[in-house]
Amino acid sequence: MTPVTRQEVLGLYRKIFRIAKKWQSASGQIEETFKEKEYIKNEAKTLFRKNKNVTDPKLIKQCIEECEARIEMGLHYNIPYPRPIHLPPMGLAHKQSRTLRHQEKLRKISKPIYLKSHDEVS
Repeated sequence: MTPVTRQEVLGLYRKIFRIAKKWQSASGQIEETFKEKEYIKNEAKTLFRKNKNVTDPKLIKQCIEECEARIEMGLHYNIPYPRPIHLPPMGLAHKQSRTLRHQEKLRKISKPIYLKSHDEVS
């Protein structure tokens, strides 16, 4: 990992914890706010620890982009949890090639960047 990338990753880690410190839930309830703050902290710790041994520059860049996307989505919608996507079953493939394998491949390709690591961790 280059020093610039290391600084960028550490900056994102600190940014997440600053966001968690100031976080207020959309409902305004104290219990909800506390749960959401804990979720943000635990999710960040889990994902950063899981990816700490990644050395491939492309994969590191993808992880950084996912982190930035999740931060922006969380701040925009005021929800710390990843927004689910709803795709109709068998809705991505052409009518003549509606095989399960092809359908799974298309779902994986069409998955938003902010959900790439969510299914692996949860």
